[in-house]
Amino acid sequence: MSNSISPEEQKLWDRWLNHDDKEAANELIVQYDYLVSYQVQRISQHLPKSVSKDDIKSLAYLGLYDALKKFDLDRDLKFVTYASFRIKGSIIDGLRKEDWLPRTVRDKSKKIEQTSERLEQTLGRNPDSHEIAEVLHMTPQEVEEVTKDAYFSNVLSVEEKPKDAGDEHKEGIGYMIPDEQGELPDDSLVKSENIKEMVEEIKHLNEKEQLVLSLFYEEELTLTEIGKVMELTTSRISQIHARAIFKLRDALSKYQG
Repeated sequence: MSNSISPEEQKLWDRWLNHDDKEAANELIVQYDYLVSYQVQRISQHLPKSVSKDDIKSLAYLGLYDALKKFDLDRDLKFVTYASFRIKGSIIDGLRKEDWLPRTVRDKSKKIEQTSERLEQTLGRNPDSHEIAEVLHMTPQEVEEVTKDAYFSNVLSVEEKPKDAGDEHKEGIGYMIPDEQGELPDDSLVKSENIKEMVEEIKHLNEKEQLVLSLFYEEELTLTEIGKVMELTTSRISQIHARAIFKLRDALSKYQG
């Protein structure tokens, strides 16, 4: 392997890849179990309580096993890096297929976002969950829960691949690039243009929206951590993120349309 591993681990990889030894695969899964635990914990904190953590863990193990089957020892890439992307991608795929966010929650989320924008214009500052709740006759806790659930749904939506794309060609926040040595010139050109368009549209977001996206996707901070950095509530960070994602999706759909 390209990265330094112990002789014992090298033997496991040899037994698995060269002799299809299922017991060796099981031992490797145990060895990399911490990757599953990390991704399950990180993603579960954004999900509704109705979503079973055991279900999320099952999806994560599917991703880990998929990584074991498809990892190329000759590539200059650490397995932990490759597996982390595969595990996260497997969880996100499973969540998207289940469509776990109820229509009522989506409707409430839209009302919360609209109310937040109106109050921001009226008050000249960002409204808190209590002020939004009072207008909508909801509890502050309900506002925060709905916002959190809708936030993660937006993450899943923006990652969704085109309907005509194959299962092995997923791209997005939770995915690894296709596991080939190169890509077709046309695909490379389209990808390059999409990145340029995304960069330009991000520049049009306001300062807070840019900062939230940067801290979440580049620095990989949690919503709570971003809230502490920006001195805002977690629910407010979720609202800013959701609004930024909506703006980007809307702008990019115009390019593609």
